[in-house]
Amino acid sequence: MNSDLSRTRLLLGDDATERLCATRVIVFGVGGVGSWCVEALVRSGVRHITIVDPDRVCPSNINRQLMATTSTVGKPKVEVLRDRLLDISPEAEVDARFMAFSADTATEFNLNDYDYVVDAIDSIADKMLLIRTACRSKATLLSSMGAARKLDPSRIKVTEFWKVEGCPLARKLRQEFKRQGDKPARKFRCVYSDELLPNQGTSDEARANGSMLHITGIFGFTLASQIINDVFKEAEGEDRK
Repeated sequence: MNSDLSRTRLLLGDDATERLCATRVIVFGVGGVGSWCVEALVRSGVRHITIVDPDRVCPSNINRQLMATTSTVGKPKVEVLRDRLLDISPEAEVDARFMAFSADTATEFNLNDYDYVVDAIDSIADKMLLIRTACRSKATLLSSMGAARKLDPSRIKVTEFWKVEGCPLARKLRQEFKRQGDKPARKFRCVYSDELLPNQGTSDEARANGSMLHITGIFGFTLASQIINDVFKEAEGEDRK
């Protein structure tokens, strides 16, 4: 049975829906942000998606990550998520890569094969490498800034990377790009929040920050919305010509 996109077609129209089905997306990091982005894209009609993550589900993921349940603890996140996505959309092509994007693996990814690259990576070094690599490709880059230590969904915004305000992660990335003298080759959009609560947790996990689903999920949905709206606007523009 194929997935039913009738409600999507009612809103977007046939042209935009078909364009969405043909759009190719790669998502790096399928944790609290990336997992919800992927789900939104596949439920909206995206049929060609690659998901990349080196981690297995752990108990601390259960409060905010789509694929994390008591029965999936210990399993690779990308494999659990792939099975769920194919259950939603059996006709989808889901390439699940149980690996990290890093200096050692970057050459294994041809980002020119995709229309969109979604960055939901936590590691500073790997995130910087992905941003630089994606900005040299023909793909459109969308990047998630920090979603931890936040509670107010109304503070979540989208803007160009160099205009992000109030986000420690964005500030750190900009400082490092400037220090290394190798800035991204072009501008790109980011999802971020300017809220920053104190870390009041009592967890023994080293350097762990508290985070909750209603924030990380909205980050992910907002990333997906950028792709969906881009495709819709392109279709509308073509229709008016």
